[in-house]
Amino acid sequence: MDMTARHFLSLMDCSEAELISLIKRGVELKSLHRQGVVYEPLKNRVLGMIFEKASTRTRVSFEAGMAHLGGQAIFLSPRDTQLGRGEPIEDSARVLSSMCDAIMIRTFAHDMLETFAQYSRVPVINGLTDDLHPCQLLADMQTYLEHRGAIKGKTVAWVGDGNNMCNTFIQAAIQFDFQLRIACPEGYEPGKQFLEQAGDRVQIMRDPMEAVKGAHLINTDVWASMGQEDETEARLKRFVPYQVTPAMLDAADESVLFMHCLPAHRGEEVSSELMEDPRSVVWDQAENRLHAQKALVEFLLVD
Repeated sequence: MDMTARHFLSLMDCSEAELISLIKRGVELKSLHRQGVVYEPLKNRVLGMIFEKASTRTRVSFEAGMAHLGGQAIFLSPRDTQLGRGEPIEDSARVLSSMCDAIMIRTFAHDMLETFAQYSRVPVINGLTDDLHPCQLLADMQTYLEHRGAIKGKTVAWVGDGNNMCNTFIQAAIQFDFQLRIACPEGYEPGKQFLEQAGDRVQIMRDPMEAVKGAHLINTDVWASMGQEDETEARLKRFVPYQVTPAMLDAADESVLFMHCLPAHRGEEVSSELMEDPRSVVWDQAENRLHAQKALVEFLLVD
């Protein structure tokens, strides 16, 4: 069995140079798409998409992206797969990878994804796990590049929950070489292993105003992620001071951008008016999931 397939389970699976060229390629593919250029390097190639968690943007961006590149995507809902509950993950990986050219998985446990990749003979892409969401960061980095140029050496603030998006921003700080300040309530820090990996590139703070001071990019995400619905009430109370507002952006660098991976709960982690603020690039950021992932699939499948 050929186990040399190239996977994208985290940002650490690529070199810094590869990541930079990926996001630059995303910009190029976006431009080709806007010009109506037909570019179909993935004719007759199939992406299998396994969803154990609900999705809007991830599903639409991968399906549309495969269609643009001349390939196809197969959507498998949680009802269709039940990974590891009926059939061992190893078996599913062997079977599905014998029929598809690449497989995207959105699931809960990150180690499930790693096991699947270990037994897959084709590239496996992380479409989100409880630990990481690397495809989103490709889109975020592409968005920053388009609006402000290189992010290297800049200061980025994460305000809110130390969730899978926050963990991924920590890896981005390492790979794209920026400083990251994380403002979160006590007990809601990102994963220890990610912090240890990043060393002094990342700082944890309690005061969001301190974290955003002079920042070039401010990010947030929902306060209760999928699977944490039972904690919603308690979280809403703890996170009130962490709502990102225009006043927070006023304290940042004058070139500051605001990002949110969506869906956004207006009036919770982000004030309603901020979504429409000229410094907010959330709609570009959402669209760039499409272009960044096309660049990723092309990178993994086109020799």
